[in-house]
Amino acid sequence: MKGCLLLLLLLLGTVSALYLENDAPHVGSPETQADLSQDAEGSGGQEGELALSGEVVESGGEEAEDAHDDEGDSESDPDDLDEDVQCPKEEETVQLLGTPGCKSCRYLMVQTPNIFRKALSICKKCYGGNLISIHNLLFDNCISRWARRINQAKVWIGVIIKLWSIYKTFRWTDGSRWNFGYWARGQPGNGKGHCVDLSTKGGHWRRAPCKRRLPFICSY
Repeated sequence: MKGCLLLLLLLLGTVSALYLENDAPHVGSPETQADLSQDAEGSGGQEGELALSGEVVESGGEEAEDAHDDEGDSESDPDDLDEDVQCPKEEETVQLLGTPGCKSCRYLMVQTPNIFRKALSICKKCYGGNLISIHNLLFDNCISRWARRINQAKVWIGVIIKLWSIYKTFRWTDGSRWNFGYWARGQPGNGKGHCVDLSTKGGHWRRAPCKRRLPFICSY
């Protein structure tokens, strides 16, 4: 009788051990790998992230890709003025008078797409102004809604990205202080290009090759 009880206890212990082994998660299992992937995705930046810093550390490999993306766009700086400028016709532009906090400010949307350098030159030489700079979320929303109403998906804004070793620094072409950024998910760290566009769907910013042709907004 004692032998039967011992045998029964031994069998129960073996079954319990097998159950615990099968029930425990393994690091290499597909279920655990999926969970880790979800955790990694969840740890990323949120869309519409406010970025106050003007510096981003990036790898040298991406700098090389950025240089290739912008190759042929500008012989030197993206903010070098283009001497050959033809001012837009009135029917190619839409004017916005006054914005929250600045009723005397004037902004002009040029709907004819141009590369960044040409856009900057037009703002300066044709209107005595500059590409628009944005310093708060209220103004960003105002500009994106205005541009969306006239059927523009993306527009140039006056941001230039400079390379300093492994750092990228951001500055406004009008010389104003860098104190605000409204970047899309993964930007600006995972973006490419030395210029920045504003998406009128949500007002988020993305890096873009400066040779891309986009409508643009001048402030004057």
